[in-house]
Amino acid sequence: MAGSPGSPKKKNVDVYTDGACRGNPGPGGWAAILLYRGHRKEISGFVPETTNNRMELTAAVRALERLKEPCAVALYSDSAYLVNAFTRNWIGRWARNGWRLAEKKGDVKNVDLWQTLFALSEYHDITFIKVAGHADDVNNNKCDALAVSEISTNASL
Repeated sequence: MAGSPGSPKKKNVDVYTDGACRGNPGPGGWAAILLYRGHRKEISGFVPETTNNRMELTAAVRALERLKEPCAVALYSDSAYLVNAFTRNWIGRWARNGWRLAEKKGDVKNVDLWQTLFALSEYHDITFIKVAGHADDVNNNKCDALAVSEISTNASL
């Protein structure tokens, strides 16, 4: 129970994530910003051939994997795909259905990333928050710029 004697309080961490792709599929980039008590960590990466959805999920996975202990995380994303999977409990249904879509209409796409996110969501206390993309959220805009920069820097190599 939270707050009971002997149980440590989880650290509150804000995480912003974004993914980008040039073409879909095509070269992609992902980025995340982790904020904790005035500290800021920016991470990003590149994948030569991927999809936008995979980059959105990868950003969340890579950010959550950076946390060294269970945390209370506010995860901000402009990806309805990512946020709705948790806020509408699609992910719980997918897991119960053996990672198959409702009414057995096929397998869940990006199952490797969803399974990792599912496990991370059991380790951390995560609140998923949808933000408007390309709007006035400075951290979301920075994530977008980092992800796009990964593509620009690496896609021509």
